[in-house]
Amino acid sequence: MTKLDLRIFLCAFALFILFSTGTLLAQQDRSIKQLEKIKTAFINAPDTIQTSVYWYWLSDNISKQGVINDLEAMKKVGINRAFIGNIGLEDMPFGKLKMFSEEWWDIMHTALKTATRLNIEIGLFNSPGWSQSGGPWVKSTQAMRYLTSAQVSATGPTNFSQKLPLPNPVFEDVKVIAYPAGDNDNIILLKPNLSSTPSTKDLRPLMDNSFTSAIRLEREQPFTLDINVDQNFTARSLTIYFADNATSFRVKILAETNGSYEEVKNIKVNRSNSNLNVGFSPYGPAAISFPESRGKKFRIVFSEISSSFGITELKLSQTPIVEDYIEKSLAKMWQTPLPYWDAYLWKDQAASTDQKLLINPNQVIDISKLMSADGTLKWKVPAGNWIIERTGMTPTNVTNSPAAPEGKGLETDKMSKEHSCPF
Repeated sequence: MTKLDLRIFLCAFALFILFSTGTLLAQQDRSIKQLEKIKTAFINAPDTIQTSVYWYWLSDNISKQGVINDLEAMKKVGINRAFIGNIGLEDMPFGKLKMFSEEWWDIMHTALKTATRLNIEIGLFNSPGWSQSGGPWVKSTQAMRYLTSAQVSATGPTNFSQKLPLPNPVFEDVKVIAYPAGDNDNIILLKPNLSSTPSTKDLRPLMDNSFTSAIRLEREQPFTLDINVDQNFTARSLTIYFADNATSFRVKILAETNGSYEEVKNIKVNRSNSNLNVGFSPYGPAAISFPESRGKKFRIVFSEISSSFGITELKLSQTPIVEDYIEKSLAKMWQTPLPYWDAYLWKDQAASTDQKLLINPNQVIDISKLMSADGTLKWKVPAGNWIIERTGMTPTNVTNSPAAPEGKGLETDKMSKEHSCPF
């Protein structure tokens, strides 16, 4: 590099340093001004910035002077918007002033007038409590509902004329269908011999095709049921019907092959939370599907029982069923409010290769028009065994919460624009 080149380089470098320093100083100056602006706006917030709060009126413990004092205190510290939530906490004593009473409306009017005077915006929760949207004004036909059904059997040819059963007293009909029943597939038709460990005096309620009696299983006490028949039976599913009481347990299904029992299914069943907000069917049946197992001896083992519970019926069937259909329809959801990422990922279930065991959609008949308003069905039943199924909607019975008794009612039907947003 020549001396001239060196001088040119040094001059250029000096100019670069001066320009960079000036730029940095300018940026620093702008940053300081911006921080000062933020600080000033934080101390003296403009009207375009609002501080909002949830204003909970807890368990009817309110008064006219109390809401005035609350609002004046809010204004004093710069709170300019409040959302009133009428909350009923069971662990807090309830006040004498009941929600929706004339006194309650008078206090609400006072709160709105005082807020207007203080230039505080007021909002109201769309229903008492903070969970669900509902209240005592929601009728059963306006509430969140689910499909349920009741079945009766008929053998044709015959003239069927009788009143169909209701699956629930509060019920709105949707469809009445009929389809071929196929062969009866319950192992109870083979009159099985039942024995258990520990020994139980009368095991008949477990397999009597009735739901009026139950066998109780005790907490942390394993229970083994042996089912023996005189001829080979092909089993593909087990359905467990519950009597009551929240519980969870593990169930293993075994079948005897070549003189020894082999496990065909091992699954955890969870009915530990009976609250309706985690499923509107607290004790819905547990549906278990497993690979085809043929034999004369079957064993069902219950273990890891979290709390005692009753079983009204066990149906060991040759018909494949949709495993966990109660869970898959969300009639029985994940049992805690915070499900894991894989809570609703279902394992693949092998499809049945025997078409005779499946309902043919082409053979399903809609006979809704043959049922009168009082539920009486008159139908000329074709030859063969048929299932008649009356399906309709019934409320989930989920209510808004936590709320005072006077403010609690059915959750509104959020699937209906008419009922969930009438304006």
